Amino acid sequence: MKSEIHPSNYRLVVFKDMSNGEQFLTKSCVDTKETVKYEDGNEYPVYKLEISSSSHPFYTGKLNFVDTAGRIDKFNKRYAKKK
Repeated sequence: MKSEIHPSNYRLVVFKDMSNGEQFLTKSCVDTKETVKYEDGNEYPVYKLEISSSSHPFYTGKLNFVDTAGRIDKFNKRYAKKK
């Protein structure tokens, strides 16, 4: 293994799915400014996600739309059939 090619800030980070509140802990070098107390009692940096495998329709088998930016409404308005 080559030395000095890996990032120096590789650490445990909590990823939080903002659509359902689920959290998971994994190693990452993503930049974060906030911290959160995880279920094991320790405090870790947190990275907020809009959608993850716990809320994505493909992985859950449920057909639900997480539309935080109003993209679906914009599309429907733009391409609606004119009468």
